[in-house]
This record gives sequence, C-alpha cells and structure tokens, in this order.
Amino acid sequence: MKRLVFCSGLLASAMALAVDAILPEAVALMPGGEAVAVAERGGCQVSVRDLQRKGLKAFAATKREGGFLGLFATEVPLPVMGVAVAPDGTLYWTAENGNEGLLMREDGERVVTGNRPMSPVLSPDGQFLYLCNRFDATVQKYDAKTLKLLAETKAVREAHGCALGKDGKLLFVINLLPDDATEPVKWTAARVTVIDTESFQVLDNVHLPDGSTGVRAVAASPDGKFIYLTHTQARYQLPTTQLERGWMNTAALSIFDGVSGKYVNTVLLDDVDLGAANPWGVTVTPNGKFVVVAHAGTREVSVIDRAALHERLDRAAAGQKVTEVTSSAGEVHNDLSFLSGIRRRFPFEADGPRGVVATNEKAYAVCTFADALVEVPFTERSVRPVIHPLNGKGLLDLAQDPVLRGEMLFNDGAKCFQQWQSCATCHPDGIVDGLNWDLMNDGIGNPKQSKSLYLSGVTPPTMITGIRKSMQHCNRAGFRHIQFCSISEEDALCIDAYVMAMKAQVSPYARKQNAEAIARGKVIFEQAECARCHRPEFYFTDATDPNDGSKSRLFDLGLGIRDEQGRKFDVPTLCEVWRTAPYLYDGRARTMREVLTTHNPEDLHGDTSTLSEQELSDLEIYVLSL
Repeated sequence: MKRLVFCSGLLASAMALAVDAILPEAVALMPGGEAVAVAERGGCQVSVRDLQRKGLKAFAATKREGGFLGLFATEVPLPVMGVAVAPDGTLYWTAENGNEGLLMREDGERVVTGNRPMSPVLSPDGQFLYLCNRFDATVQKYDAKTLKLLAETKAVREAHGCALGKDGKLLFVINLLPDDATEPVKWTAARVTVIDTESFQVLDNVHLPDGSTGVRAVAASPDGKFIYLTHTQARYQLPTTQLERGWMNTAALSIFDGVSGKYVNTVLLDDVDLGAANPWGVTVTPNGKFVVVAHAGTREVSVIDRAALHERLDRAAAGQKVTEVTSSAGEVHNDLSFLSGIRRRFPFEADGPRGVVATNEKAYAVCTFADALVEVPFTERSVRPVIHPLNGKGLLDLAQDPVLRGEMLFNDGAKCFQQWQSCATCHPDGIVDGLNWDLMNDGIGNPKQSKSLYLSGVTPPTMITGIRKSMQHCNRAGFRHIQFCSISEEDALCIDAYVMAMKAQVSPYARKQNAEAIARGKVIFEQAECARCHRPEFYFTDATDPNDGSKSRLFDLGLGIRDEQGRKFDVPTLCEVWRTAPYLYDGRARTMREVLTTHNPEDLHGDTSTLSEQELSDLEIYVLSL
C-alpha cells in the first residue's frame, strides 16, 4: 500500500475552541515500536509521530460533501475517535459524524459506519477489522482489505471498545454504562459482551462487580490469554458522607480469560489513602511483563508486574492468604492493598492522560488537555516521565479557553480529597453513570439517580428534588460535599462554561427510517398531555415562564415510594433522554416503555393506558429521538 510522505504541519482544528487544540484521544504503536499513531479529536486527523522526533505524517479525517461523482467535493473535517495499525503498518481510523460515522484507511478508502465509531481492532493476521458504534451499541466486523461490512451484532449500552482473545477467536466488548434498573437494588453494573468472531454471535454478557461503571478501555495480553479492562467501581450502596479508603468510588482493573471468555477477578488500582481516579487507557507490554494503565483523573500512569498480579490472583482463588484483607477470590475487589509492592505509579504534570501504549521499556500516554505525549521509562527507577508537546507550540494553554479548561477540571480527580473521584466519575462525559446515590442534600436513606448535566444551566432548579436553585450552585456544592475540597471561583466559572457549552449527541433513534413513526409520536405526545409538563418550547421541561427557568415547578405524580411518598420532583428535560436510562428518580424503569406503561398505572404521568401497542411504540420512539 502506498505510503504518504512526511508533512511539516497539522491541520487546523474544526472545533469551536478559543485555542488551536488537537486534543489527542487514542494512540496505537506502529510496528517496530519506533513510532505511534495518534487519534486527534480536535485536530481531526491521525498523526504518526516518530518517537525519535525524526518527523511527522498526518492523515486527515474528512467527510466528502457536494460535487458530482466526487468532483469539486468539499472535505469536512471530522473528529477522530480511534486508530488501529495492521501488522504491515497500514493505518485505519474512525471518525465521528453524527448518526453515521466513518471508518477510514490511509489510502483514502472509507465506508460509513454507525453512530460514534470507536476503538478499531485488527485480527492478528490483519484480515479482519472490528469496531464499536458507541451510541448504537453495535459491534461490526469488516474485511480489512475491501472495507466490506461482514457482520454486525448488538452489545449492551454505549459500546466503548473491544479486544481480541487468544488466536482472535473471541471478541471482548466493553459497555461504558450499566443497563440495569436500580430499584429495587439487586446488582447494578456494566457488562462485557463476549462474541464468537467466526459466527459473530454473542456468547454472553457478563456483569462486572456491583457498582462497576465508566468502563473506558480494554486490551489483551500479547498471547491473547488474558483481557484487561479499566473502570470505576462505585460504592453506591453507602451514603456519601466520606471519601477516604474508597468510601464512594474506587478505580478498578478487571481481568477476563481470553480463551474461555470467563470473568477472572477485579483488582483496585488505588492505594489505601490515595485514589487513582478515572482509569482510562490500558495496555500490556510486548513481552507480557507489565500491565500499564493511564489514570485520566490523576495525571499518572500505573505499571503493574503482570506475573506477580496473576500469582496473587491464583493464590486468592485457591483460598490462600494474600494480604491482610484477602484470603479468597471474592475479597480481591475490595482490597486497596492488593497491588502493594507489585505496582508503581508515575505522576506527571500533563492533564488528561487517556490512550496509552508501551514498548518493553517505556509507556507512552496521550494527554487530551495538554496536547502532549508523555514518555514513561518504567524500567529505570531514577528517570522521570518526559512530556512531549504534540502541537509544535508547547503544552496547551487552557487559560485561553474557559470551556476547554472547564472540561479538564470536570475530569480532574487530583483536586478531590485523596484523589478518589472527579465530576466525571459520576457524570461521565457530563451525562449519567446509571447508579443511585444517597446524597446528603435531601436526607439519608433515599438514594436517587445521578442526572445528566446537559441543559442544567437553562432548566433550573437542579437535582431531582430541585434542592439546588441553579447549575452554578450545584457545581460548587459538588466540590464541597462530594469531592470534599474547595475550588476557586475562577475555576468554578470555567466548569459552568463547560456545562453550558455541552452539545447534544445525535440520537440513534432520529434516523430517516423512523421519520414517520416520530411524526406520529409527536402528535400522540400532545394528545396524551405529555407536553403539559414537558413543554417543547422550554427544552421539554416545565416552567411558568419559558424565559425564566427559576420559576420551574415541582410536581407530585405519585411516584414517591417509602420515605419519598408525597414528595414533589422536578420535571426533567426530555432532550437527549435516550442516553439517561434508567428512568424515574430512583431508576426503577429500565426503559422508556416501562415509564409509559408499567410505572404509570393511573395515567398521572401522561394519558397512556388507552394507547395501542403501535401508538405506544410511536410515542416511545419520538421521545427517544429528542
């Protein structure tokens, strides 16, 4: 395949930022380990960086628009969300374009994928390529040579990445969020979808430990015998009265058997009195000696002795005493000392490490909010991590862009007491974690769903019971009462700016083939009097004056149970509601259909009891298309 020549500069970012940011999201190691390919969300390209600083190659990610048979076509820049490298060095990457993303190859070939394609992975022989369509929750298999779609199957919820087991026979797909109802509480956790790559049938959807959410990355050992994935393990069953020793959130690494597809165990990445918030990228060194994890919330990389890790896991599985806490397999995921002595943490001063790759001697992490590549020489104890700017101008100056600085602070767990969590831990990407939390602002013993922050700045009050009068008050209270730290007003204003700037993702339900059902559902929405409280002119929420959100009202629709009976609740926006399941204040409704039927027996939540199955379907798809 023909190679593009080295180029001297980067394409301008297509994002509406005050600074020219490339915002690296993912990274892949080139054959030979002498260069890396970087996926740039802001730069809208894949750049190949020679690790000896000899040069740069850049491949734009664009959508062709206009023109007859491609003549005079314009090229629209698109954010790159993932990159993969074939055994022969050929680059593939995925680009975001609303409901239909793109899979692209460096020779210019491209095909349309699903909604938010991510994490392309090639089979060991380079014959097949697999990717996840995050918001469609689908997984696709392509012929890597022709880019022909060969097969597609469903994952669970927000498929965020995939990795191949031994000999490429099993594909392990991580789902970002749980899809369980949370009332009554039984087991709420994200799942891993295990797929047979030949038949492309789902073999199992395996729950992670209770409270697992925010599953960001997955990687295989070089021989494919083990699969490693990063996530948060929330201790949501406890009231949020303290943070120390993982009282609210812990950082976790889960392990699967790459041959059988079975879950092995989960270890905690924190130390007893120092959290490792928001673990993101994960990789294994080519010689298989180390597992490497990037901690997006705490600006560091963890390097774990893999042989020692599995030796301890085997001893725990055999019922032997491993630490003061662990003497069985079931105790491992609660043991903050399990990795003591076999893991090193490498801190540095570059914000937002996400994607990570490694050679046998060094790890390389891309830092989204620094426009940097951090080099971590983990085999030499006296050598510190080295930060290499990627934009040719030095580290990104976030002071020039309040929105981007606000996004960084929103994801920054280093401000939190003992570094256990950030705003994004419970609100990944500003939305929801799918869990109930017993916050202290409305009493104790009455847990409620974490809410999406999208439109929270223009639909006050906030919190499900309207306990905070505005998004601004809510943000500041979150640092005081949830992160147990203080924040400067300057930083708080940046977080406000980030929340106000949040853009809705295109609903996977808002497709052309659903247009007629959506139109019918819109009529039913009015007829069923849903619009009486969810007013289209005010972001599908309630206000006595659409120009004054402070006059929004609270309602008792008979939804309160136990101590919440008779409680009035805020009317949530329906905009982007397709992303915010489970529904109702305590998450008892797993789907929107359950909101309209099972949990609306007296028609207090819309006149739906007399609707036909077709009318219910149309209403549901209309609401989910918003």
